[in-house]
Amino acid sequence: MVNPEDRIGRFEEALLAPYASFSSQTRGRQYPLKEHPMRTAFQRDRDRVIHCAAFRRMEYKTQVFVNHEGDHYRTRLTHTIEVAQISRTIARALGLNEDLSEAIACVHDLGHTPFGHSGEDVLDELMKDFGGFNHNRQSLRVVDVLERRYEDYPGLNLTYEVREGIVKHESTAQPLSPDIFPPDEWPTLEASLVDKADSIAYNSHDVDDGLSSGILNWDDLDDVPMLAEAKEKSIRANPELPRKYYHHSIIRQLVDRQVIDLINHSVANISNFDISSIEDVRRSKVKLIAFSDNMEKSLGQLKEFLKKKMYRHPRMVENAAEAKIILETLFDRYKANPQKLHGKYKLRLGKEPVENIICDFIAGMTDRYAQKMYEELK
Repeated sequence: MVNPEDRIGRFEEALLAPYASFSSQTRGRQYPLKEHPMRTAFQRDRDRVIHCAAFRRMEYKTQVFVNHEGDHYRTRLTHTIEVAQISRTIARALGLNEDLSEAIACVHDLGHTPFGHSGEDVLDELMKDFGGFNHNRQSLRVVDVLERRYEDYPGLNLTYEVREGIVKHESTAQPLSPDIFPPDEWPTLEASLVDKADSIAYNSHDVDDGLSSGILNWDDLDDVPMLAEAKEKSIRANPELPRKYYHHSIIRQLVDRQVIDLINHSVANISNFDISSIEDVRRSKVKLIAFSDNMEKSLGQLKEFLKKKMYRHPRMVENAAEAKIILETLFDRYKANPQKLHGKYKLRLGKEPVENIICDFIAGMTDRYAQKMYEELK
Protein backbone atom coordinates (compact mmCIF):
# COMPACT_ATOMS: atom_id res chain seq x y z
CA MET A 1 0.00 0.00 0.00
CA VAL A 2 1.26 3.47 -0.96
CA ASN A 3 1.33 6.04 1.84
CA PRO A 4 -0.94 9.00 0.82
CA GLU A 5 1.77 11.53 1.66
CA ASP A 6 4.27 9.73 -0.58
CA ARG A 7 1.69 9.42 -3.34
CA ILE A 8 0.99 13.17 -3.32
CA GLY A 9 4.69 13.99 -3.38
CA ARG A 10 5.39 11.64 -6.28
CA PHE A 11 2.33 12.63 -8.29
CA GLU A 12 3.86 15.82 -9.67
CA GLU A 13 7.21 14.18 -10.34
CA ALA A 14 5.53 11.50 -12.45
CA LEU A 15 3.21 13.74 -14.48
CA LEU A 16 4.69 17.21 -14.87
CA ALA A 17 7.12 18.42 -17.52
CA PRO A 18 10.56 19.53 -16.28
CA TYR A 19 9.73 23.19 -16.99
CA ALA A 20 6.55 23.08 -14.88
CA SER A 21 6.21 24.56 -11.40
CA PHE A 22 6.60 21.91 -8.72
CA SER A 23 4.92 22.63 -5.40
CA SER A 24 7.89 21.10 -3.58
CA GLN A 25 10.07 23.83 -5.10
CA THR A 26 7.86 26.80 -4.27
CA ARG A 27 9.60 30.01 -3.27
CA GLY A 28 7.48 29.88 -0.17
CA ARG A 29 4.98 31.94 1.78
CA GLN A 30 5.28 35.28 3.56
CA TYR A 31 4.69 33.60 6.91
CA PRO A 32 6.17 30.15 7.69
CA LEU A 33 3.52 27.46 7.57
CA LYS A 34 3.67 23.71 7.99
CA GLU A 35 2.24 22.29 4.80
CA HIS A 36 -0.72 19.95 4.72
CA PRO A 37 0.03 16.21 4.50
CA MET A 38 -2.73 15.51 1.96
CA ARG A 39 -2.64 18.61 -0.25
CA THR A 40 0.16 20.27 -2.15
CA ALA A 41 0.96 23.92 -1.45
CA PHE A 42 -0.84 25.00 -4.64
CA GLN A 43 -3.94 22.92 -3.87
CA ARG A 44 -4.04 24.56 -0.48
CA ASP A 45 -3.77 28.02 -2.08
CA ARG A 46 -6.69 27.25 -4.39
CA ASP A 47 -8.79 26.08 -1.45
CA ARG A 48 -7.94 29.17 0.62
CA VAL A 49 -9.05 31.40 -2.25
CA ILE A 50 -12.30 29.53 -2.91
CA HIS A 51 -13.27 29.72 0.76
CA CYS A 52 -12.58 33.45 1.19
CA ALA A 53 -15.26 36.15 1.28
CA ALA A 54 -13.88 38.07 -1.72
CA PHE A 55 -14.34 34.97 -3.90
CA ARG A 56 -17.99 34.63 -2.91
CA ARG A 57 -18.68 38.31 -3.57
CA MET A 58 -17.73 37.88 -7.24
CA GLU A 59 -21.11 36.21 -7.72
CA TYR A 60 -22.67 39.69 -7.67
CA LYS A 61 -19.98 41.63 -9.49
CA THR A 62 -20.34 42.63 -13.14
CA GLN A 63 -18.50 40.86 -15.92
CA VAL A 64 -20.12 42.81 -18.77
CA PHE A 65 -23.79 43.01 -17.84
CA VAL A 66 -24.78 44.61 -14.54
CA ASN A 67 -26.31 42.15 -12.10
CA HIS A 68 -29.87 43.50 -12.31
CA GLU A 69 -29.98 42.92 -16.09
CA GLY A 70 -30.75 39.23 -15.65
CA ASP A 71 -29.64 35.88 -14.29
CA HIS A 72 -28.50 34.42 -17.61
CA TYR A 73 -25.40 36.54 -18.14
CA ARG A 74 -21.94 35.89 -16.81
CA THR A 75 -20.83 37.36 -13.53
CA ARG A 76 -17.27 37.88 -12.35
CA LEU A 77 -17.56 34.54 -10.52
CA THR A 78 -18.82 32.45 -13.44
CA HIS A 79 -16.15 34.05 -15.63
CA THR A 80 -13.54 32.99 -13.08
CA ILE A 81 -14.82 29.41 -13.10
CA GLU A 82 -14.62 29.36 -16.91
CA VAL A 83 -11.06 30.70 -16.82
CA ALA A 84 -10.11 27.99 -14.31
CA GLN A 85 -11.60 25.26 -16.53
CA ILE A 86 -9.81 26.48 -19.65
CA SER A 87 -6.58 26.89 -17.66
CA ARG A 88 -6.65 23.29 -16.46
CA THR A 89 -7.17 22.03 -20.01
CA ILE A 90 -4.17 23.99 -21.30
CA ALA A 91 -2.00 23.07 -18.30
CA ARG A 92 -2.68 19.36 -18.69
CA ALA A 93 -1.90 19.44 -22.41
CA LEU A 94 1.42 21.20 -21.77
CA GLY A 95 2.44 19.08 -18.79
CA LEU A 96 2.13 22.04 -16.42
CA ASN A 97 0.83 22.22 -12.86
CA GLU A 98 -2.97 22.19 -13.01
CA ASP A 99 -3.31 23.06 -9.32
CA LEU A 100 -1.18 26.19 -9.64
CA SER A 101 -3.00 27.19 -12.83
CA GLU A 102 -6.36 26.77 -11.13
CA ALA A 103 -5.26 28.70 -8.04
CA ILE A 104 -4.10 31.65 -10.15
CA ALA A 105 -7.29 31.54 -12.22
CA CYS A 106 -9.44 31.59 -9.07
CA VAL A 107 -7.54 34.51 -7.53
CA HIS A 108 -6.92 36.70 -10.58
CA ASP A 109 -10.11 38.81 -10.37
CA LEU A 110 -10.60 39.10 -6.59
CA GLY A 111 -9.67 42.80 -6.70
CA HIS A 112 -12.21 43.80 -9.32
CA THR A 113 -14.61 46.60 -8.46
CA PRO A 114 -18.38 46.53 -8.79
CA PHE A 115 -19.61 47.37 -12.31
CA GLY A 116 -16.66 45.73 -14.08
CA HIS A 117 -14.01 47.71 -15.93
CA SER A 118 -16.21 50.82 -15.81
CA GLY A 119 -15.97 50.73 -12.02
CA GLU A 120 -12.21 50.23 -12.20
CA ASP A 121 -11.84 53.29 -14.44
CA VAL A 122 -13.87 55.40 -12.02
CA LEU A 123 -11.85 54.32 -8.96
CA ASP A 124 -8.60 54.87 -10.83
CA GLU A 125 -9.66 58.46 -11.56
CA LEU A 126 -10.85 59.06 -8.00
CA MET A 127 -7.55 57.72 -6.62
CA LYS A 128 -5.27 59.47 -9.14
CA ASP A 129 -3.71 61.65 -6.42
CA PHE A 130 -3.28 58.67 -4.11
CA GLY A 131 -1.56 56.11 -6.34
CA GLY A 132 -4.44 55.27 -8.65
CA PHE A 133 -6.28 51.96 -8.77
CA ASN A 134 -5.40 48.71 -10.54
CA HIS A 135 -7.46 45.56 -10.07
CA ASN A 136 -4.41 43.27 -10.17
CA ARG A 137 -2.70 45.27 -7.45
CA GLN A 138 -5.96 45.23 -5.49
CA SER A 139 -6.22 41.44 -5.88
CA LEU A 140 -2.79 41.14 -4.27
CA ARG A 141 -3.90 43.49 -1.52
CA VAL A 142 -6.99 41.34 -0.91
CA VAL A 143 -4.98 38.14 -0.41
CA ASP A 144 -2.07 39.78 1.43
CA VAL A 145 -3.91 42.20 3.71
CA LEU A 146 -7.69 42.57 3.51
CA GLU A 147 -8.87 38.99 3.99
CA ARG A 148 -8.59 38.12 7.70
CA ARG A 149 -9.15 34.43 8.34
CA TYR A 150 -6.16 33.47 10.47
CA GLU A 151 -5.14 34.68 13.90
CA ASP A 152 -1.39 34.57 13.23
CA TYR A 153 -1.17 36.78 10.13
CA PRO A 154 -3.17 38.99 7.77
CA GLY A 155 -4.35 37.79 4.37
CA LEU A 156 -4.41 34.25 3.04
CA ASN A 157 -0.62 33.66 3.16
CA LEU A 158 -0.47 32.27 -0.39
CA THR A 159 2.66 30.99 -2.09
CA TYR A 160 4.97 33.28 -4.03
CA GLU A 161 3.97 31.66 -7.34
CA VAL A 162 0.25 32.37 -6.92
CA ARG A 163 0.89 35.94 -5.77
CA GLU A 164 3.28 36.42 -8.70
CA GLY A 165 0.53 35.17 -11.01
CA ILE A 166 -1.67 38.03 -9.76
CA VAL A 167 0.73 40.91 -10.37
CA LYS A 168 2.08 39.48 -13.63
CA HIS A 169 -1.32 38.43 -14.92
CA GLU A 170 -1.13 40.98 -17.71
CA SER A 171 1.29 43.59 -18.99
CA THR A 172 1.07 46.99 -17.33
CA ALA A 173 2.91 50.21 -18.05
CA GLN A 174 4.09 50.29 -14.44
CA PRO A 175 5.32 46.99 -12.94
CA LEU A 176 3.43 46.04 -9.77
CA SER A 177 5.44 45.38 -6.59
CA PRO A 178 8.81 45.29 -8.45
CA ASP A 179 10.68 44.96 -5.15
CA ILE A 180 9.02 41.58 -4.57
CA PHE A 181 8.38 40.34 -8.12
CA PRO A 182 11.29 41.33 -10.41
CA PRO A 183 9.84 42.85 -13.61
CA ASP A 184 12.70 41.48 -15.72
CA GLU A 185 11.86 37.90 -14.74
CA TRP A 186 9.14 35.94 -16.54
CA PRO A 187 6.51 34.37 -14.29
CA THR A 188 5.78 30.65 -14.32
CA LEU A 189 4.25 29.16 -17.45
CA GLU A 190 1.17 28.50 -15.34
CA ALA A 191 0.74 32.23 -14.74
CA SER A 192 1.23 32.98 -18.42
CA LEU A 193 -1.36 30.45 -19.54
CA VAL A 194 -3.97 31.83 -17.12
CA ASP A 195 -3.50 35.24 -18.74
CA LYS A 196 -4.32 33.69 -22.12
CA ALA A 197 -7.16 31.57 -20.71
CA ASP A 198 -8.67 34.78 -19.35
CA SER A 199 -8.68 36.39 -22.79
CA ILE A 200 -10.05 33.21 -24.41
CA ALA A 201 -12.90 33.17 -21.91
CA TYR A 202 -13.91 36.81 -22.09
CA ASN A 203 -13.55 37.18 -25.87
CA SER A 204 -15.63 34.09 -26.56
CA HIS A 205 -18.19 34.48 -23.84
CA ASP A 206 -18.72 38.19 -24.45
CA VAL A 207 -19.84 37.14 -27.94
CA ASP A 208 -22.13 34.59 -26.28
CA ASP A 209 -23.68 37.12 -23.88
CA GLY A 210 -23.85 39.72 -26.64
CA LEU A 211 -25.92 37.41 -28.83
CA SER A 212 -28.13 36.33 -25.90
CA SER A 213 -28.83 39.96 -24.97
CA GLY A 214 -29.65 41.07 -28.52
CA ILE A 215 -26.84 43.65 -28.52
CA LEU A 216 -25.14 41.53 -31.17
CA ASN A 217 -27.28 40.16 -33.95
CA TRP A 218 -26.86 37.21 -36.26
CA ASP A 219 -25.71 39.28 -39.25
CA ASP A 220 -23.06 41.10 -37.18
CA LEU A 221 -21.05 37.88 -37.07
CA ASP A 222 -20.25 38.19 -40.76
CA ASP A 223 -18.03 41.21 -39.93
CA VAL A 224 -15.40 39.00 -38.29
CA PRO A 225 -13.79 36.26 -40.43
CA MET A 226 -13.36 33.87 -37.49
CA LEU A 227 -17.01 34.25 -36.47
CA ALA A 228 -18.30 34.10 -40.03
CA GLU A 229 -16.37 30.88 -40.62
CA ALA A 230 -17.73 29.30 -37.43
CA LYS A 231 -21.26 30.38 -38.34
CA GLU A 232 -21.03 28.95 -41.87
CA LYS A 233 -19.54 25.69 -40.57
CA SER A 234 -22.32 25.30 -38.00
CA ILE A 235 -25.08 25.85 -40.54
CA ARG A 236 -23.46 23.58 -43.11
CA ALA A 237 -23.19 20.73 -40.58
CA ASN A 238 -26.94 20.73 -39.97
CA PRO A 239 -29.06 23.25 -41.92
CA GLU A 240 -32.31 22.27 -40.17
CA LEU A 241 -31.40 23.21 -36.58
CA PRO A 242 -32.92 26.21 -34.76
CA ARG A 243 -30.60 29.20 -34.69
CA LYS A 244 -29.86 28.91 -30.95
CA TYR A 245 -27.95 25.68 -31.58
CA TYR A 246 -25.76 27.42 -34.15
CA HIS A 247 -25.15 30.13 -31.56
CA HIS A 248 -23.80 27.54 -29.08
CA SER A 249 -21.80 25.79 -31.78
CA ILE A 250 -20.10 29.06 -32.73
CA ILE A 251 -18.98 29.71 -29.15
CA ARG A 252 -17.65 26.16 -28.80
CA GLN A 253 -15.65 26.54 -31.99
CA LEU A 254 -14.35 29.92 -30.90
CA VAL A 255 -13.01 28.56 -27.61
CA ASP A 256 -11.69 25.37 -29.18
CA ARG A 257 -9.75 27.12 -31.95
CA GLN A 258 -8.05 29.47 -29.53
CA VAL A 259 -7.14 26.74 -27.04
CA ILE A 260 -5.71 24.42 -29.71
CA ASP A 261 -3.75 27.22 -31.37
CA LEU A 262 -2.33 28.34 -28.02
CA ILE A 263 -1.28 24.82 -27.05
CA ASN A 264 0.34 24.05 -30.40
CA HIS A 265 2.21 27.35 -30.66
CA SER A 266 3.36 27.19 -27.03
CA VAL A 267 4.67 23.64 -27.50
CA ALA A 268 6.64 24.86 -30.52
CA ASN A 269 8.07 27.78 -28.51
CA ILE A 270 9.12 25.56 -25.63
CA SER A 271 10.87 23.22 -28.06
CA ASN A 272 12.43 25.92 -30.26
CA PHE A 273 13.90 27.79 -27.30
CA ASP A 274 15.09 24.58 -25.61
CA ILE A 275 13.18 25.16 -22.37
CA SER A 276 13.92 22.38 -19.90
CA SER A 277 13.50 23.94 -16.44
CA ILE A 278 11.69 26.66 -14.54
CA GLU A 279 14.96 28.62 -14.59
CA ASP A 280 14.88 28.54 -18.41
CA VAL A 281 11.31 29.83 -18.28
CA ARG A 282 12.20 32.76 -16.04
CA ARG A 283 15.22 33.72 -18.17
CA SER A 284 13.45 33.34 -21.52
CA LYS A 285 13.82 36.14 -24.07
CA VAL A 286 10.29 35.68 -25.42
CA LYS A 287 6.78 35.01 -24.13
CA LEU A 288 6.56 31.22 -24.38
CA ILE A 289 2.81 30.83 -23.88
CA ALA A 290 1.50 32.59 -26.97
CA PHE A 291 -0.89 32.40 -29.91
CA SER A 292 0.33 32.06 -33.46
CA ASP A 293 0.60 35.22 -35.57
CA ASN A 294 -2.48 34.23 -37.57
CA MET A 295 -4.53 33.74 -34.41
CA GLU A 296 -3.30 37.06 -32.98
CA LYS A 297 -4.51 38.75 -36.15
CA SER A 298 -7.90 37.05 -35.89
CA LEU A 299 -8.22 37.97 -32.22
CA GLY A 300 -7.36 41.58 -33.01
CA GLN A 301 -10.29 41.65 -35.42
CA LEU A 302 -12.57 40.05 -32.81
CA LYS A 303 -11.57 42.52 -30.09
CA GLU A 304 -12.12 45.48 -32.39
CA PHE A 305 -15.54 44.08 -33.30
CA LEU A 306 -16.52 43.68 -29.64
CA LYS A 307 -15.29 47.16 -28.80
CA LYS A 308 -17.29 48.73 -31.61
CA LYS A 309 -20.46 46.65 -31.53
CA MET A 310 -20.77 45.74 -27.86
CA TYR A 311 -18.67 47.72 -25.39
CA ARG A 312 -19.61 51.04 -27.02
CA HIS A 313 -23.27 50.09 -27.44
CA PRO A 314 -25.64 52.70 -25.92
CA ARG A 315 -26.83 50.15 -23.35
CA MET A 316 -23.24 49.59 -22.14
CA VAL A 317 -22.47 53.31 -22.19
CA GLU A 318 -25.57 53.97 -20.08
CA ASN A 319 -24.52 51.32 -17.55
CA ALA A 320 -21.04 52.86 -17.36
CA ALA A 321 -22.51 56.31 -16.76
CA GLU A 322 -24.71 54.95 -13.98
CA ALA A 323 -21.72 53.21 -12.39
CA LYS A 324 -19.75 56.46 -12.49
CA ILE A 325 -22.48 58.35 -10.67
CA ILE A 326 -22.86 55.66 -8.00
CA LEU A 327 -19.16 55.23 -7.24
CA GLU A 328 -18.32 58.94 -7.32
CA THR A 329 -21.20 59.65 -4.97
CA LEU A 330 -20.13 56.92 -2.56
CA PHE A 331 -16.53 58.11 -2.57
CA ASP A 332 -17.52 61.74 -1.95
CA ARG A 333 -20.03 60.90 0.80
CA TYR A 334 -17.64 58.64 2.69
CA LYS A 335 -14.82 61.17 2.36
CA ALA A 336 -17.08 63.93 3.70
CA ASN A 337 -18.22 61.74 6.59
CA PRO A 338 -15.84 58.77 7.19
CA GLN A 339 -17.87 57.71 10.23
CA LYS A 340 -20.41 56.27 7.79
CA LEU A 341 -17.89 53.59 6.82
CA HIS A 342 -18.80 50.12 8.02
CA GLY A 343 -17.18 47.57 10.32
CA LYS A 344 -13.48 46.89 9.91
CA TYR A 345 -13.08 49.87 7.57
CA LYS A 346 -14.31 52.28 10.22
CA LEU A 347 -11.82 50.80 12.68
CA ARG A 348 -8.95 51.75 10.36
CA LEU A 349 -9.72 55.49 10.55
CA GLY A 350 -6.82 57.53 11.87
CA LYS A 351 -4.31 54.78 11.11
CA GLU A 352 -3.97 55.31 7.35
CA PRO A 353 -5.18 57.73 4.65
CA VAL A 354 -8.96 57.82 4.52
CA GLU A 355 -8.89 57.66 0.71
CA ASN A 356 -7.21 54.23 0.83
CA ILE A 357 -9.79 52.95 3.30
CA ILE A 358 -12.67 54.19 1.15
CA CYS A 359 -11.09 52.67 -1.95
CA ASP A 360 -10.79 49.26 -0.28
CA PHE A 361 -14.40 49.48 0.91
CA ILE A 362 -15.83 50.42 -2.48
CA ALA A 363 -13.66 47.98 -4.45
CA GLY A 364 -14.94 45.12 -2.32
CA MET A 365 -18.60 45.96 -2.85
CA THR A 366 -20.89 43.93 -5.06
CA ASP A 367 -23.03 45.72 -7.64
CA ARG A 368 -26.16 45.43 -5.56
CA TYR A 369 -24.48 46.51 -2.32
CA ALA A 370 -23.02 49.58 -4.03
CA GLN A 371 -26.47 50.44 -5.35
CA LYS A 372 -27.97 49.95 -1.88
CA MET A 373 -25.36 52.19 -0.24
CA TYR A 374 -25.88 54.80 -2.95
CA GLU A 375 -29.62 54.92 -2.26
CA GLU A 376 -28.90 55.37 1.46
CA LEU A 377 -26.28 58.09 1.04
CA LYS A 378 -27.32 60.13 -2.03
